[in-house]
Amino acid sequence: MRPALPKTLLAAAFVLIAGMASAMPRHYALEPATTAVRFSVAFGGDKITGQMPVAKATVTLDFQSLANCHVSVTLDAAKAEASFPFAAQAMKGPLVLDTRKFPDISFTSTAVHATATGALIDGRITIRGQTRPIRLTADLYRQRGTAPGELDHLAIQLTGEVKRSEFGATGWAGTVGDVVHLDIIANMDRRG
Repeated sequence: MRPALPKTLLAAAFVLIAGMASAMPRHYALEPATTAVRFSVAFGGDKITGQMPVAKATVTLDFQSLANCHVSVTLDAAKAEASFPFAAQAMKGPLVLDTRKFPDISFTSTAVHATATGALIDGRITIRGQTRPIRLTADLYRQRGTAPGELDHLAIQLTGEVKRSEFGATGWAGTVGDVVHLDIIANMDRRG
């Protein structure tokens, strides 16, 4: 079950459609204090949940040309938190993320595709120094109380999953699941 979006946001269709805004790409800066990169993974009959802080990010949205949209995000895996203190320690250790050697996780988009209710973002994710393709589902929101065409303050929810075995993060495979579910809520403000 996905966590509810913050109450300060009003859902709007992903507005990557012609006529909603000018054709010029818009650059956005993430608000790190209100951005949450959450994850969950099976742990026996339970699950481990946690989050990682964003170290840096660049977001460019063009509401008329998806080809001009681009997202690049670096996470600080070394500062990851988990619902169990021992799980965070194990996750950052050499058998899973090995954050001493690989302190960051990065994502760079390669293409954005519109859907009936949002968008799909294809990209490349690097974990433990290994890069693999990933597809994220995206839903865009504008802040409550803003005019329908006002796009200076937005939030985006991204969901997807990775298999940790594909990145060599295989520690405790008999106890911890292979599929890691991602649920990211990023608040962003237009720059310039």
